[in-house]
Amino acid sequence: MMKVLPILAGTMALVLPVASADNHKESKVEVLFDGKTLKGWNVNKGEEKWWKVADGAIEGGSLTEHVPHNTFCVFDKSYKDFELNLKFKITPVKGGINSGIQIRSQRIANHHEMIGYQADAAKNYWGKIYDESRRRKVISKVLDPEALAKAVKADGWNHYRILCEGPRIRMWFNDVACADYTEKDTRIPLEGHIGLQVHGGGTLTVRFKDITVKELTSSKSG
Repeated sequence: MMKVLPILAGTMALVLPVASADNHKESKVEVLFDGKTLKGWNVNKGEEKWWKVADGAIEGGSLTEHVPHNTFCVFDKSYKDFELNLKFKITPVKGGINSGIQIRSQRIANHHEMIGYQADAAKNYWGKIYDESRRRKVISKVLDPEALAKAVKADGWNHYRILCEGPRIRMWFNDVACADYTEKDTRIPLEGHIGLQVHGGGTLTVRFKDITVKELTSSKSG
C-alpha cells in the first residue's frame, strides 16, 4: 500500500513527484493543508466557530458546545479522478455522533449540507461509503469486517486512502481494503469537492492532518 507523505511545515498545495499507482501515469501529490492555516478551505458563513487549526491539524466541532447541525470545511478545488490520503482522529467516539470525508461532493445552495459520497468515520460505520443528502444511506459493503475491526484505532489517529477512478470508488482504512463500489447511476456526477465533516447532534472534536491528493491520468491516454 502507498504510505502517506509527510506534510512539510509552512507549505500549501505543494507538489511532489511520486511513483504512479495502479494503472496511471506518474503524477504529483498536492498537499492540501499547510499545517498552520485554512488557506484553500472554505466554511459557511456563521459556522466559522466550529473550525480552526490547532496543533498542526484542522479541528472541527467542540467538546464544550453542542454542534447544532452538520458542518463542513471544504477545499476550494474540484477533483474528478484522484487518490486522497488523510489522517483523522475523533474525540470522543460515540454512537450517532461522527464525522466523514466528502468526495466528489457539492455544497447545497443556501444550506449547511453537502451532497455526494462520504467516506464515513464513526463507530459501526468505519470503512463504509455513505451517500450524503442524496440516497441518504450506506451504499457499499465492508470487504472484510473482521480485518477492519482489528485495524480501527478508536481513540487514535486513523488513515483513509480513497481512490476514485471513473465510476469506481475504492477505500482502505489503515491499509485494510474496506470498500469497492461502482456507481451504476449515470446521472450522478463523477467530480466534486473534498469536504471534512463534523456531524451535528452532540459535542465532539474531529482533527484532520496529512491531507494529500494525487490527480490520476490513465496510462492509456495521450
